[in-house]
Amino acid sequence: QVQLVESGGGLVQPGGSLRLSCATSGFTFSNRAMNWYRQAPGKGRELVASISNTGSSTSYVDSVKGRFTISRDNAKNTLYLQMNSLKPEDTAVYYCYVWWLRDCWGQGTQVTVSS
Repeated sequence: QVQLVESGGGLVQPGGSLRLSCATSGFTFSNRAMNWYRQAPGKGRELVASISNTGSSTSYVDSVKGRFTISRDNAKNTLYLQMNSLKPEDTAVYYCYVWWLRDCWGQGTQVTVSS
């Protein structure tokens, strides 16, 4: 059974940083591309960043380019999202996602950027 467990969210001031983690199990992590999504209050879920199975290729939504970095540790079956220069509009629940026979989502971790 696929399990995705996000952690690392919290309350941070504008300009601050957070590092999200997604611990995974139940599938062959090193074989799958991975993604971070977010959902802000009253909005739909948005793809934030993606990473290939080897980590050699990444992509980002324009609004986070140059501020967020997605990475992975295939030895630890863990996905990361380093978020710097955070803005109030980054406030959302952040989700880890993988497709393994079906859509698989974590429970999400809340990120709140506010002074």
